[in-house]
Amino acid sequence: MSGMGRVLVTGGAGFIGSHLLEALLKRGCDAATVDNFDDFYSPSIKRRNFEGVSRRGNARLFETDIRDASALQNVFKTTKPEVVIHLAARAGVRPSIEQPALYEAVNVGGTVNLLTLARDFGVRKFIFISSSSVYGATSRVPFVEDQVEMRPVSPYAATKLGGELMCFTYSHLFQLPVVCLRIFTVYGPRQRPDLAIHKFAALIEAGKPVPMFGDGSTSRDYTFVDDIVAGILAAVDYQTQFDVFNLGNSHPCKLSELVQLLENALGKRAIVKSLPPQPGDVPITWSDISKARRLLGYEPRVPLPIGIERFVAWLRTWKGNE
Repeated sequence: MSGMGRVLVTGGAGFIGSHLLEALLKRGCDAATVDNFDDFYSPSIKRRNFEGVSRRGNARLFETDIRDASALQNVFKTTKPEVVIHLAARAGVRPSIEQPALYEAVNVGGTVNLLTLARDFGVRKFIFISSSSVYGATSRVPFVEDQVEMRPVSPYAATKLGGELMCFTYSHLFQLPVVCLRIFTVYGPRQRPDLAIHKFAALIEAGKPVPMFGDGSTSRDYTFVDDIVAGILAAVDYQTQFDVFNLGNSHPCKLSELVQLLENALGKRAIVKSLPPQPGDVPITWSDISKARRLLGYEPRVPLPIGIERFVAWLRTWKGNE
Protein backbone atom coordinates (compact mmCIF):
# COMPACT_ATOMS: atom_id res chain seq x y z
CA MET A 1 0.00 0.00 0.00
CA SER A 2 1.29 3.44 -0.90
CA GLY A 3 2.43 5.30 2.21
CA MET A 4 0.41 8.48 1.61
CA GLY A 5 -2.70 7.19 -0.11
CA ARG A 6 -5.96 8.96 0.69
CA VAL A 7 -8.32 6.42 2.25
CA LEU A 8 -11.92 6.94 3.36
CA VAL A 9 -13.22 4.35 5.83
CA THR A 10 -16.93 4.16 6.61
CA GLY A 11 -17.78 2.99 10.12
CA GLY A 12 -14.31 3.85 11.37
CA ALA A 13 -15.37 4.33 14.99
CA GLY A 14 -16.69 0.79 15.21
CA PHE A 15 -14.96 -2.40 16.26
CA ILE A 16 -13.21 -3.41 13.04
CA GLY A 17 -13.11 0.11 11.62
CA SER A 18 -11.13 1.56 14.52
CA HIS A 19 -8.50 -1.20 14.24
CA LEU A 20 -8.32 -0.61 10.49
CA LEU A 21 -7.86 3.15 10.92
CA GLU A 22 -4.99 2.53 13.34
CA ALA A 23 -3.33 0.23 10.81
CA LEU A 24 -3.75 2.81 8.03
CA LEU A 25 -2.26 5.58 10.17
CA LYS A 26 0.65 3.32 11.07
CA ARG A 27 1.33 2.95 7.34
CA GLY A 28 1.36 6.69 6.83
CA CYS A 29 -1.95 6.92 4.96
CA ASP A 30 -4.07 10.05 4.84
CA ALA A 31 -7.08 8.50 6.54
CA ALA A 32 -10.58 9.85 7.11
CA THR A 33 -13.75 8.22 8.33
CA VAL A 34 -17.51 8.57 8.15
CA ASP A 35 -19.48 7.39 11.19
CA ASN A 36 -22.94 8.40 12.41
CA PHE A 37 -22.51 6.89 15.92
CA ASP A 38 -25.89 5.18 15.70
CA ASP A 39 -27.55 3.71 18.77
CA PHE A 40 -27.42 0.02 17.83
CA TYR A 41 -24.99 -0.10 20.73
CA SER A 42 -23.70 2.70 22.96
CA PRO A 43 -22.32 5.61 20.91
CA SER A 44 -19.99 6.35 23.85
CA ILE A 45 -18.16 3.08 23.16
CA LYS A 46 -17.56 4.13 19.56
CA ARG A 47 -16.40 7.58 20.63
CA ARG A 48 -13.93 5.93 22.96
CA ASN A 49 -12.74 3.75 20.08
CA PHE A 50 -12.10 6.82 17.96
CA GLU A 51 -10.32 8.58 20.81
CA GLY A 52 -7.93 5.63 20.85
CA VAL A 53 -7.41 5.99 17.10
CA SER A 54 -6.71 9.72 17.50
CA ARG A 55 -3.82 8.93 19.82
CA ARG A 56 -2.21 7.06 16.92
CA GLY A 57 -2.46 9.90 14.42
CA ASN A 58 -4.72 12.38 12.70
CA ALA A 59 -7.72 10.63 11.14
CA ARG A 60 -10.39 13.12 10.10
CA LEU A 61 -13.88 12.30 11.38
CA PHE A 62 -17.11 13.19 9.58
CA GLU A 63 -20.24 12.51 11.63
CA THR A 64 -22.41 11.61 8.67
CA ASP A 65 -25.06 9.00 7.87
CA ILE A 66 -24.34 7.03 4.69
CA ARG A 67 -28.02 7.41 3.77
CA ASP A 68 -27.42 11.17 3.35
CA ALA A 69 -26.09 11.42 -0.21
CA SER A 70 -25.62 15.19 -0.07
CA ALA A 71 -23.56 15.08 3.13
CA LEU A 72 -21.50 12.22 1.71
CA GLN A 73 -20.79 14.25 -1.41
CA ASN A 74 -19.30 16.97 0.75
CA VAL A 75 -17.11 14.37 2.47
CA PHE A 76 -15.81 13.18 -0.91
CA LYS A 77 -15.16 16.76 -2.04
CA THR A 78 -13.17 17.41 1.13
CA THR A 79 -11.18 14.17 1.31
CA LYS A 80 -10.81 13.24 -2.40
CA PRO A 81 -10.30 9.56 -1.53
CA GLU A 82 -8.27 7.24 -3.72
CA VAL A 83 -9.59 4.22 -1.83
CA VAL A 84 -12.94 3.67 -0.08
CA ILE A 85 -13.23 0.88 2.49
CA HIS A 86 -16.90 0.47 3.31
CA LEU A 87 -17.56 -1.14 6.70
CA ALA A 88 -20.51 0.97 7.87
CA ALA A 89 -23.70 -1.09 8.16
CA ARG A 90 -26.67 -1.72 10.36
CA ALA A 91 -25.43 -4.84 12.10
CA GLY A 92 -27.12 -7.79 13.76
CA VAL A 93 -28.96 -10.79 12.35
CA ARG A 94 -31.75 -10.97 14.91
CA PRO A 95 -32.65 -7.24 15.02
CA SER A 96 -32.85 -7.22 11.22
CA ILE A 97 -35.85 -9.54 11.42
CA GLU A 98 -37.70 -6.83 13.36
CA GLN A 99 -36.55 -3.88 11.21
CA PRO A 100 -35.96 -5.09 7.65
CA ALA A 101 -36.71 -1.73 6.01
CA LEU A 102 -34.07 0.02 8.14
CA TYR A 103 -31.49 -2.61 7.22
CA GLU A 104 -32.29 -2.28 3.53
CA ALA A 105 -32.04 1.52 3.66
CA VAL A 106 -28.65 1.55 5.40
CA ASN A 107 -26.97 -1.54 4.00
CA VAL A 108 -28.17 -1.37 0.40
CA GLY A 109 -29.17 2.28 -0.05
CA GLY A 110 -26.11 3.57 1.79
CA THR A 111 -23.85 1.32 -0.26
CA VAL A 112 -25.37 2.62 -3.50
CA ASN A 113 -24.71 6.20 -2.35
CA LEU A 114 -21.05 5.36 -1.76
CA LEU A 115 -20.65 3.47 -5.02
CA THR A 116 -22.15 6.38 -6.95
CA LEU A 117 -19.78 8.86 -5.35
CA ALA A 118 -16.81 6.51 -5.83
CA ARG A 119 -17.68 6.42 -9.53
CA ASP A 120 -18.16 10.19 -9.76
CA PHE A 121 -14.92 11.02 -7.95
CA GLY A 122 -12.73 8.49 -9.79
CA VAL A 123 -11.91 6.32 -6.78
CA ARG A 124 -9.30 3.73 -7.80
CA LYS A 125 -10.46 0.95 -5.43
CA PHE A 126 -13.68 0.25 -3.53
CA ILE A 127 -13.56 -2.38 -0.79
CA PHE A 128 -16.95 -3.64 0.38
CA ILE A 129 -17.02 -5.45 3.70
CA SER A 130 -19.58 -8.18 3.29
CA SER A 131 -20.42 -11.09 5.60
CA SER A 132 -20.28 -14.85 5.80
CA SER A 133 -24.04 -14.66 6.43
CA VAL A 134 -24.62 -14.30 2.66
CA TYR A 135 -24.04 -18.06 2.32
CA GLY A 136 -27.07 -18.83 4.48
CA ALA A 137 -27.97 -22.30 5.66
CA THR A 138 -26.01 -24.09 2.97
CA SER A 139 -25.20 -27.79 3.24
CA ARG A 140 -21.88 -27.27 1.44
CA VAL A 141 -18.98 -26.62 3.81
CA PRO A 142 -16.52 -25.06 3.87
CA PHE A 143 -18.03 -22.03 2.12
CA VAL A 144 -16.36 -21.24 -1.21
CA GLU A 145 -16.60 -17.91 -3.05
CA ASP A 146 -17.81 -19.44 -6.30
CA GLN A 147 -20.93 -20.94 -4.73
CA VAL A 148 -23.82 -19.91 -6.94
CA GLU A 149 -26.72 -20.92 -4.72
CA MET A 150 -27.03 -18.31 -1.99
CA ARG A 151 -29.89 -18.63 0.48
CA PRO A 152 -29.59 -15.86 3.11
CA VAL A 153 -31.89 -16.55 6.06
CA SER A 154 -32.11 -13.07 7.60
CA PRO A 155 -32.74 -9.57 6.25
CA TYR A 156 -29.23 -8.59 7.37
CA ALA A 157 -27.72 -11.36 5.25
CA ALA A 158 -29.93 -10.47 2.30
CA THR A 159 -28.84 -6.82 2.47
CA LYS A 160 -25.19 -7.82 2.48
CA LEU A 161 -25.72 -9.98 -0.59
CA GLY A 162 -27.62 -7.09 -2.16
CA GLY A 163 -24.64 -4.84 -1.48
CA GLU A 164 -22.33 -7.31 -3.22
CA LEU A 165 -24.58 -7.40 -6.27
CA MET A 166 -24.64 -3.60 -6.45
CA CYS A 167 -20.84 -3.63 -6.24
CA PHE A 168 -20.62 -6.00 -9.20
CA THR A 169 -23.08 -3.89 -11.20
CA TYR A 170 -21.11 -0.67 -10.65
CA SER A 171 -17.85 -2.44 -11.44
CA HIS A 172 -19.33 -3.80 -14.66
CA LEU A 173 -21.07 -0.64 -15.83
CA PHE A 174 -18.59 2.01 -14.73
CA GLN A 175 -15.23 0.16 -14.56
CA LEU A 176 -14.98 0.78 -10.83
CA PRO A 177 -12.46 -1.67 -9.32
CA VAL A 178 -14.21 -3.45 -6.42
CA VAL A 179 -13.27 -6.19 -3.97
CA CYS A 180 -15.94 -7.72 -1.72
CA LEU A 181 -14.70 -9.37 1.48
CA ARG A 182 -16.91 -11.91 3.24
CA ILE A 183 -15.73 -11.81 6.83
CA PHE A 184 -16.36 -14.56 9.35
CA THR A 185 -17.32 -13.79 13.01
CA VAL A 186 -14.66 -11.28 13.98
CA TYR A 187 -13.60 -10.94 17.62
CA GLY A 188 -10.89 -9.23 19.64
CA PRO A 189 -10.41 -6.04 21.67
CA ARG A 190 -13.28 -3.55 21.19
CA GLN A 191 -15.65 -6.23 19.92
CA ARG A 192 -19.28 -5.12 19.99
CA PRO A 193 -20.91 -5.95 23.35
CA ASP A 194 -23.82 -7.77 21.67
CA LEU A 195 -21.59 -10.39 20.01
CA ALA A 196 -21.20 -13.81 21.56
CA ILE A 197 -17.61 -13.72 22.81
CA HIS A 198 -17.98 -10.31 24.43
CA LYS A 199 -21.46 -11.01 25.79
CA PHE A 200 -20.60 -14.46 27.16
CA ALA A 201 -17.31 -13.34 28.71
CA ALA A 202 -18.98 -10.42 30.49
CA LEU A 203 -21.74 -12.68 31.84
CA ILE A 204 -19.31 -15.36 33.04
CA GLU A 205 -17.13 -12.70 34.68
CA ALA A 206 -20.19 -11.32 36.49
CA GLY A 207 -21.44 -14.76 37.54
CA LYS A 208 -24.63 -14.38 35.50
CA PRO A 209 -26.32 -17.03 33.30
CA VAL A 210 -25.06 -17.43 29.74
CA PRO A 211 -27.87 -17.94 27.19
CA MET A 212 -27.07 -20.87 24.90
CA PHE A 213 -29.44 -21.08 21.95
CA GLY A 214 -29.84 -24.67 20.80
CA ASP A 215 -27.79 -27.60 22.03
CA GLY A 216 -24.38 -25.92 21.73
CA SER A 217 -23.50 -27.73 18.49
CA THR A 218 -23.72 -24.67 16.20
CA SER A 219 -20.26 -23.75 14.94
CA ARG A 220 -18.69 -20.43 13.99
CA ASP A 221 -15.48 -19.55 12.19
CA TYR A 222 -14.14 -17.08 14.77
CA THR A 223 -11.47 -14.77 13.32
CA PHE A 224 -9.20 -12.41 15.25
CA VAL A 225 -9.55 -8.76 14.27
CA ASP A 226 -5.84 -8.30 13.44
CA ASP A 227 -6.10 -11.07 10.86
CA ILE A 228 -9.14 -9.43 9.26
CA VAL A 229 -7.38 -6.05 9.09
CA ALA A 230 -4.39 -7.68 7.39
CA GLY A 231 -6.75 -9.20 4.82
CA ILE A 232 -8.44 -5.87 4.15
CA LEU A 233 -5.11 -4.15 3.56
CA ALA A 234 -4.02 -6.93 1.22
CA ALA A 235 -7.25 -6.48 -0.76
CA VAL A 236 -6.47 -2.77 -1.25
CA ASP A 237 -3.21 -3.72 -2.97
CA TYR A 238 -4.77 -6.49 -5.08
CA GLN A 239 -5.23 -5.49 -8.72
CA THR A 240 -8.57 -6.58 -10.15
CA GLN A 241 -11.73 -5.23 -11.73
CA PHE A 242 -14.01 -7.24 -9.44
CA ASP A 243 -13.46 -10.11 -7.04
CA VAL A 244 -14.84 -11.72 -3.89
CA PHE A 245 -12.83 -13.26 -1.05
CA ASN A 246 -13.55 -15.07 2.20
CA LEU A 247 -11.62 -13.79 5.21
CA GLY A 248 -11.90 -16.25 8.06
CA ASN A 249 -9.90 -18.53 10.30
CA SER A 250 -11.07 -21.75 8.61
CA HIS A 251 -11.32 -23.60 11.94
CA PRO A 252 -14.97 -23.67 13.11
CA CYS A 253 -15.57 -23.91 16.84
CA LYS A 254 -18.74 -25.26 18.46
CA LEU A 255 -20.63 -22.96 20.80
CA SER A 256 -20.15 -25.37 23.70
CA GLU A 257 -16.38 -25.42 23.03
CA LEU A 258 -16.29 -21.62 22.90
CA VAL A 259 -17.83 -21.44 26.37
CA GLN A 260 -15.11 -23.79 27.64
CA LEU A 261 -12.38 -21.61 26.14
CA LEU A 262 -13.90 -18.56 27.83
CA GLU A 263 -14.09 -20.43 31.14
CA ASN A 264 -10.40 -21.31 30.86
CA ALA A 265 -9.34 -17.76 30.03
CA LEU A 266 -11.49 -16.20 32.74
CA GLY A 267 -10.77 -18.84 35.36
CA LYS A 268 -14.49 -19.08 36.12
CA ARG A 269 -17.28 -21.55 35.42
CA ALA A 270 -20.19 -20.54 33.23
CA ILE A 271 -23.80 -20.84 34.34
CA VAL A 272 -25.39 -22.03 31.11
CA LYS A 273 -29.06 -21.32 30.40
CA SER A 274 -30.36 -23.48 27.54
CA LEU A 275 -32.79 -21.80 25.14
CA PRO A 276 -34.48 -22.77 21.85
CA PRO A 277 -32.64 -22.05 18.58
CA GLN A 278 -33.04 -18.50 17.28
CA PRO A 279 -34.61 -17.71 13.90
CA GLY A 280 -32.08 -16.38 11.40
CA ASP A 281 -29.17 -18.33 12.88
CA VAL A 282 -27.29 -20.81 10.69
CA PRO A 283 -25.90 -24.12 11.98
CA ILE A 284 -22.31 -23.50 10.83
CA THR A 285 -20.00 -20.96 9.25
CA TRP A 286 -16.74 -22.25 7.82
CA SER A 287 -14.52 -20.35 5.42
CA ASP A 288 -12.51 -21.85 2.61
CA ILE A 289 -9.66 -19.30 2.51
CA SER A 290 -7.55 -20.97 -0.18
CA LYS A 291 -8.38 -18.23 -2.70
CA ALA A 292 -7.40 -15.44 -0.28
CA ARG A 293 -4.21 -17.31 0.57
CA ARG A 294 -3.29 -17.69 -3.09
CA LEU A 295 -4.16 -14.22 -4.38
CA LEU A 296 -3.93 -11.94 -1.32
CA GLY A 297 -1.24 -13.73 0.67
CA TYR A 298 -3.80 -13.89 3.50
CA GLU A 299 -2.81 -16.10 6.42
CA PRO A 300 -4.64 -15.96 9.77
CA ARG A 301 -2.05 -16.02 12.54
CA VAL A 302 -4.01 -15.94 15.81
CA PRO A 303 -5.44 -19.29 16.99
CA LEU A 304 -8.73 -19.04 18.88
CA PRO A 305 -7.39 -19.95 22.37
CA ILE A 306 -4.72 -17.23 22.13
CA GLY A 307 -7.19 -14.72 20.70
CA ILE A 308 -9.63 -15.44 23.54
CA GLU A 309 -6.88 -14.81 26.11
CA ARG A 310 -6.06 -11.47 24.44
CA PHE A 311 -9.72 -10.54 24.40
CA VAL A 312 -10.21 -11.35 28.09
CA ALA A 313 -7.13 -9.31 29.02
CA TRP A 314 -8.61 -6.34 27.12
CA LEU A 315 -12.09 -6.87 28.59
CA ARG A 316 -10.83 -6.66 32.14
CA THR A 317 -9.03 -3.40 31.36
CA TRP A 318 -12.00 -2.04 29.44
CA LYS A 319 -14.47 -2.82 32.21
CA GLY A 320 -12.18 -1.09 34.68
CA ASN A 321 -12.53 2.10 32.64
CA GLU A 322 -16.33 2.05 32.56
